[in-house]
Amino acid sequence: MEILSDTWIDLFGLSGLLNPFALLIGAYLGWRADSPQKLWIAGFAAAALSLILEAAVGMLQLPQPISQDAGALAMFPFRFVGGAAAGSLAFWMQRRRNRT
Repeated sequence: MEILSDTWIDLFGLSGLLNPFALLIGAYLGWRADSPQKLWIAGFAAAALSLILEAAVGMLQLPQPISQDAGALAMFPFRFVGGAAAGSLAFWMQRRRNRT
């Protein structure tokens, strides 16, 4: 019995929710945010920019560091959540650092 298909593993793995580019972009924008409302923008930007970066690497015909089975529309919400979570964590850490 197969619990998750390869597509779902991609969506929850390094291609989707845990995409390193989306996490880095979300964390940077979360660190630079001055209000919690901007974390939505950080999540959206992390998802969009990571997909644009992946498309650019594909157009240059460079080897893809992370292979994936799902398309960009399927990846977007997972990268959004991952980027927003990384941004939230960075925002919290930056606020805590500034308090001390």
